[in-house]
Amino acid sequence: MIMTHQISNLQFITHFTEQISYLDSARLALEGGCRWIQLRMKGAEADEIIPNARQIRKWCDEKNAILLLDDHVELVKEVGADGVHLGKNDMPVDEARSILGPEYIIGGTANTFEDIRMHYERGADYIGCGPFRFTTTKEKLSPVLGLDGYRAITSQMRQAGIPLPIVAIGGITAVDIPEIMQTGVTGIALSGTILRADDPSAEMARLLTLVNNK
Repeated sequence: MIMTHQISNLQFITHFTEQISYLDSARLALEGGCRWIQLRMKGAEADEIIPNARQIRKWCDEKNAILLLDDHVELVKEVGADGVHLGKNDMPVDEARSILGPEYIIGGTANTFEDIRMHYERGADYIGCGPFRFTTTKEKLSPVLGLDGYRAITSQMRQAGIPLPIVAIGGITAVDIPEIMQTGVTGIALSGTILRADDPSAEMARLLTLVNNK
């Protein structure tokens, strides 16, 4: 696998609130120092996703940041994204790889070691593993993992010789980060905990410090 990008240890997944749009969420995360944005607009049509992705691409270029799309393999090249993140019910990683080629980043969602092994064998570049706890930002939630779940999974990966970066996701808050980062995971993905803050950009900057000082 040809990796052209290092996997960030703090990733932001776009979401929205009554006050903050998908675009705003990405902008605030970038202003806070995040350098990895996953544009996730569940249920949106391509004509809504494309203009958002193109604007975020411009901002990411200004900040030297990575932009991934959630699910929409067919839009990655059109909007100039760096890759795609695929859920358990989305297109298989190897099929996406055959469409995009080796230079694009492809991540896969996992809840178990078996999921991770499958994605690894199919050529994924990293794993989004969760949920850590219950979260309202995702429907049809898999069983929660907690700290013990991450410890078990990263141990199984070491034993199996699977070196993929693992990004913890799902209901993670600031107080969770130090302990999660001690379980063997590579990084953290956040959404709601940033947007619920009084100052999302300042919160992103604070959490970047927490993750980097593991």
